[in-house]
Amino acid sequence: MDDTLAQNQRLKAAIHFTTGQICQTIAADCGSEFSRQTIAAIAETTYRQCDIFAKDLESFARHAKRSTINVDDVKLVSRRSTALSTYIQQKSEELASAHQEQKEKRKKSSAKRKHQETEDNED
Repeated sequence: MDDTLAQNQRLKAAIHFTTGQICQTIAADCGSEFSRQTIAAIAETTYRQCDIFAKDLESFARHAKRSTINVDDVKLVSRRSTALSTYIQQKSEELASAHQEQKEKRKKSSAKRKHQETEDNED
């Protein structure tokens, strides 16, 4: 139990640090500042939302009788936010396209190797 608590504290600290960095960047771009309380509130909200997402993802996979979370689970969890859902759909299509291209390259190179091996064996 102590390990889980320590891990959660490290995760919260990392989220708080990253939130602070993002807020500093935005403040520099906009010429404004964020109070420490605001940064802490954003960090806590982010942590809680990520926790909700993680639990939802686990539930979706478990409901489908899987132990692995897949792209469809992520798409389902993002359904409440149109912008997030659109972004995830776009990235999913990009990844699928890249995966298909790699698959075709492997298939071509495999066929080329087999052809060369056949020619070498004939000589």
